Amino acid sequence: MRPKLPERWRGFLAALDKLVSHDVQLHCCGGFVVTVLYGFARTTADLDVLSIIPSQDQRDLAALAGPGSEIHKKHKTYLDVVTIATHPDSYESRLTEMFSGTFRHLHLLALVPYDLVLTKLTRNSDRDRADLEYLATAVPLDATVLRERYNSEMRGYVGVPEREDLTLDLWIEIIQETQSRR
Repeated sequence: MRPKLPERWRGFLAALDKLVSHDVQLHCCGGFVVTVLYGFARTTADLDVLSIIPSQDQRDLAALAGPGSEIHKKHKTYLDVVTIATHPDSYESRLTEMFSGTFRHLHLLALVPYDLVLTKLTRNSDRDRADLEYLATAVPLDATVLRERYNSEMRGYVGVPEREDLTLDLWIEIIQETQSRR
């Protein structure tokens, strides 16, 4: 079943779509993807994007739809270009389009669940762990795939690998505990 784009997001994205004159890809992550694509019932006021393609549009789109913009004021939602995030090396090759054909110029591409979870690993906030716990059963996540992707595509360049290794171990325990309760 194809997820339905909530009206709040539809209005925001339609307004942004009208302001761009060519095709633009938004590599979406964060709470927007967890709630809109995977159905987690929590709130988020921003659309986190790892990348905007073409990249020269990043500054313009951030100004048009970022915090404090007219679109933000009207729709109570804003575009947040994530400038500090650790992500798997090859996430671009696994992106999946959300709401294809809904907008004329905007193309929303979501990180797959494993890449989405791994972008949250280094921050490791309560909200990130709640998203992980939800995705553990909603997807469901395979702990082996998560560990393999971390080791092959992220571990080599995270700030303190030993700390992130421990966080990954904790997260895998969360996945296993959550799945065993279901």
